[in-house]
Amino acid sequence: MRRSYILIAIVAVLVLVGLNSYYIVDEREKALRLWFGEVTAEIREPGLYFKVPVLHEIAKYDDRILPLDTEPLEVTPLDDRRLVVDAFARWRISDATQFRRAVGASGIAGARQRLERILNAELREVLGGVPSDAVLSVDRVALMNAIRDQSRDEAAGLGVQIIDVRIKRADLPEQNLEATFERMRAERQREAADEIARGNEAAQRVRAQADRTVVETTSEARKQADIIRGEADAERNAIFANAFGRDPEFFAFYRSMSAYERSLRGENSTLVIAPDSEFFEYLKADSGVDLRGAQPLGQQGAGAGAGQGQNAPAEGAADATTPESDASEAPDDAGAESDASAEPETDTVN
Repeated sequence: MRRSYILIAIVAVLVLVGLNSYYIVDEREKALRLWFGEVTAEIREPGLYFKVPVLHEIAKYDDRILPLDTEPLEVTPLDDRRLVVDAFARWRISDATQFRRAVGASGIAGARQRLERILNAELREVLGGVPSDAVLSVDRVALMNAIRDQSRDEAAGLGVQIIDVRIKRADLPEQNLEATFERMRAERQREAADEIARGNEAAQRVRAQADRTVVETTSEARKQADIIRGEADAERNAIFANAFGRDPEFFAFYRSMSAYERSLRGENSTLVIAPDSEFFEYLKADSGVDLRGAQPLGQQGAGAGAGQGQNAPAEGAADATTPESDASEAPDDAGAESDASAEPETDTVN
C-alpha cells in the first residue's frame, strides 16, 4: 500500500515535469528563453520547443502591430495660439531581446508608457516650431512624418519600431473657443457688410443708368412724336387751307358740323348758350325767322290761339317774304318759331 503511494507520487512528478518541459510559440508571438533572468535564446519561428523545468523562464511578446493612443496634449506653436493635440501611433517589437533589457518584466504596458512620453516630447518639439496655421492646413502631413521619424529614432533603443504617427485632432482649448468664435463672427459680419455695400453700390449704378436710359428714350420718343404731330398738323392745316380757299362756305359748314358732333356727343349732353349765338347759325330755319324775336313759354298758348284768326295774314306775309319756299314748309317754320319762343333768353339743347 505504501509502495503504491510512492509510485503515484513519482508518476505525478514525472507528469508535472513533462508538462513543464515544453512550450508552444504562436505565429503571432515572439518568445525569449531566460536562464535565471538572462536571455539565452530568442525564438522567432512558431512551433513546439523544450525547456528545463523551473530553471528556464519563457517570456512571450506580441509580434503584431500594436496601437498607442496618447492623452490630449496642449502645445504652443510659434504664434502663441495654444492648441490641444490628440495623436496616436502604431508600433511593433522589432528586437525582443533588446526590448526585454529595456523595459524588463513590465513588458508591453511599460513600453507604452515610455513610447507615450517619447511621442509627446516629439509633438511639442515639432509643432512648437511652426505656426498654428500649418497645423490646421495640408502641411500637417509633413509634420506628422517628421514626428514619426524623430520618434522612430528615439524608440529604436527600446527594441521598438514606430510604424506611423497621426494627429487625430488639433483644436483650441475650451477657454479660447468662445473668444475665437466671436472673432470669427465679427470678421464674417464685416465681410458680409462689405459685400452688401458693394452690392448696393452696383445696384445704384444700374438703377441710375436705367433711369437715364428711360429718360433719354422717353425724351427721344416724345421728340419724335412732337415732330410727327407737328408735320401732321401742318399737313392737315394745309389741306384745310386749300379747302377753305376753294369753297369758304363749305369749309365753314364742315367746321360747324364737326363742332356739333364733338359738343353733342353722348346721351346727356347739355349746352347753355344764348339763342342768338353764332354756334346755332346752321341750326336756324331757312325761312329767316329771327330766334331773338320768339315769344316766352307763357305766351305760347295765346299766340297759338290768335294764330288761327289774326296771324293768318302774317303767314301770307311770311310766304311773300320768302317766295322761293314751298307752301309745305310753312308748318315747319311755324314749329321752329314756337320752339324758339320757349326760352326768350337762353336755349337748352339735349
